[in-house]
Amino acid sequence: MNYDPLTPTNGNRELGARWGRWVIRWRWPIIVGSLLVAVLAGAGAKNLRFGSNYRLFFGENNPQVEQFDTLERIYTKNDNILFSIEPVEGDVFAPEVLAAIQDLEDRSWLLPFATRVDALTNFQNTRAEEDNLIVEDLVPVGQETNAAAVARAKADALAEPLIVHRLVNDDGSSAGVNVTVYMPDDAEDPSARPALVAAARELASEIEVVHPEVRVHMTGMVMLNNAFQEASQKDIRTLIPLMYAGIVLLPLLLLRSFGAAFGTVVVIGMATVSALGIAGWAGVILTPPSATAPTVILTLAVADSVHILVTMLHRMRAGVARHAAIVESMRVNLGPVFLTSLTTAVGFLSMNFSDSPPFRHLGNITVVGVLFAFAFSVTLLPAMMSILPIRARARSARRWLSWEDPLAEFVLRHRRGLLVGTVAVAVALAAFLPQNELNDKFVEYFDDSVTFRTDSDYTMNNLTGLYNIEFSVDAGESGGISNPEYLTLLDDFSAWYEAKPKVQHVYSFSDVMKRLNRNMHGDDPTAYMLPDSRELAAQYLLLYEMSLPFGQDLNNQINVDKSSTRLTVTLKDVSTREMRALAVAGEQWLQARGLPAETSQASGPSLMFAHISGRNIKGMLTGTAVALLLVSLTLVLAFRSIRYGLLSLIPNIAPAVLAFGFWGLTVGQVNLGLSAVAAMTIGIVVDDTIHFLAKYLRARREQKKSPEDAVRFAFHTVAPAMLFTSIVLAAGFLILTLSSFGLNSSMGKLTAITIGFALATDFLMLPPILIGVGRFNEQRKAAAALPLALENE
Repeated sequence: MNYDPLTPTNGNRELGARWGRWVIRWRWPIIVGSLLVAVLAGAGAKNLRFGSNYRLFFGENNPQVEQFDTLERIYTKNDNILFSIEPVEGDVFAPEVLAAIQDLEDRSWLLPFATRVDALTNFQNTRAEEDNLIVEDLVPVGQETNAAAVARAKADALAEPLIVHRLVNDDGSSAGVNVTVYMPDDAEDPSARPALVAAARELASEIEVVHPEVRVHMTGMVMLNNAFQEASQKDIRTLIPLMYAGIVLLPLLLLRSFGAAFGTVVVIGMATVSALGIAGWAGVILTPPSATAPTVILTLAVADSVHILVTMLHRMRAGVARHAAIVESMRVNLGPVFLTSLTTAVGFLSMNFSDSPPFRHLGNITVVGVLFAFAFSVTLLPAMMSILPIRARARSARRWLSWEDPLAEFVLRHRRGLLVGTVAVAVALAAFLPQNELNDKFVEYFDDSVTFRTDSDYTMNNLTGLYNIEFSVDAGESGGISNPEYLTLLDDFSAWYEAKPKVQHVYSFSDVMKRLNRNMHGDDPTAYMLPDSRELAAQYLLLYEMSLPFGQDLNNQINVDKSSTRLTVTLKDVSTREMRALAVAGEQWLQARGLPAETSQASGPSLMFAHISGRNIKGMLTGTAVALLLVSLTLVLAFRSIRYGLLSLIPNIAPAVLAFGFWGLTVGQVNLGLSAVAAMTIGIVVDDTIHFLAKYLRARREQKKSPEDAVRFAFHTVAPAMLFTSIVLAAGFLILTLSSFGLNSSMGKLTAITIGFALATDFLMLPPILIGVGRFNEQRKAAAALPLALENE
């Protein structure tokens, strides 16, 4: 075996050489055994299923989820499909448009799991007729073409606060049909939601065919849940094949070896399949974030193989026989590859501090994939390289690889300026960190290629908001909702919210009581006020409830013993910061008027998402700190030096600071996906630092080189692999930017930016620091040795 004379063998390095010789000796059993392991592990992939419920993004002890669960236990659930009707001519009160709404309303009752249908046409309008209270559809069936009935319906609708900006907009140019459904749990019937969505889409298409005067848009919580599932499936179908194409192409271009490229593809493919199989055996439910795990694993798994293959090909191009080159590569890389895999696993394990289960799943699946990738890279890969035909063309390879030595000389020549410049850039970008604002609007989780996004945008721009704040306002006693004091409080609360510029609509029981009081006073407009006695209010309510048809009751607004009512505040397109502020202000308003804090809590899915990134960041800050501590301890032990272990923190922390500062400067919006990037990338960016430091310390300790020559040695031996792995990693995460799911897209973009800053930091900031520390150590040793030398003279 031909070893490089500049790299003398020691006990640690010899372990890698022995391992390399063992793998070559037992290559065929290793290949067969690896395939068997991958098949057994990958068999679990058949158990994987896609989740289709937004609640999967929230942990079991999430306080906002618990508060919303309490609300839904008191009132009926409000999972819904909202059909937004867009008239081609712009008038929903045109006879043909009302006919389309009526048709859609009637047929919506036949949708699976439908429990209630609210539409402009069947709104329970009330009016007085002599001493009787008449409760009937706003547009009675068959009256869509009656000019007088339509005119009366239009006047009543546009004057009714219960439906304006809810079932019709204020100028009558858009209307809605809201279908409330009671969905079975996904675990009980995973096909229920897709079946409902398919039936709803078919209904919308049929309405557009039968009634060409309208366009139908679909949104609501059911469509949101379905969009999550479809986004996961789309990413699996499109991103993984695209990533595989890149994985095949990049090694061919950069390694210039078909055999090496083939070996890389096999290793990462088996690692990915094995990780997904283990996730299937563990019962993991895939969501859009966790569905990106295969792409992330494919990206990360390349790094191990590349470092091993680059060293092997480098030795072969120097004239070393193939088996000897494999042994040499394992001798040089076994330790660093183990360390990089370990630190990468630590970084992704820290995602278990996330408050959102999908990101915990992403971290854990990736960890399993990284460990399989390491195992296959140090067993299956060298075993395959020992039998596959491998060519190493020295001349063309050296032309491509000849940049590292000039770069090293440039860094050495300008090291002081580079250190000052990189620190200045880091400080400047860090100043923009506070510009990042937490913002998690679930509609914006999807890009414009997703129908749910475009339909939701139409609905928010033309009909009603999709972000709601819910309150259960307690009256304090059974039947207390008829108490005039309670009704006055409720009405004041509604008016207070309606005066807020970001509020579009308030759905309050007090509006029902004011309308009934007007009706019972002969529809006198001046009687549009709350009843002045509890008994009168109770009688009005009883009479009204007895007149309501099936499916139009008040169970979604009043609890069973009539001790509380549900108040829904619909917001315009607000930021999550504004949403949280409005919710807190509402809670404080109620508490200031004597309501207990425990019964004055705002809730709702919108608030759940509004709080999730903040909660996640708190958890991920802890995870990041733990990951940094573990990585630092690992490097201290690996490098046998506290100084270099702590020194490695600089190029590991700096990239995240630079990336988030750059994001604050250019984008400024941080969502749930981005809140996990800092912890996730710690395990990634440390890889290049480990390889560079390992080569630097090897030159310093084993070859007794000066700091400058040790830096030259590190650049010459590891810079090409660092550049290649960074290109592959950045390319892999940039592929995530093609995802239609915004969390994945932004996470991929920021991670790629972080990897780019990490490479620049390792090339431009780390070497000047190493030279400075190295020279300081030499001067200190020289100063310590001087008295002894003088004494000997």
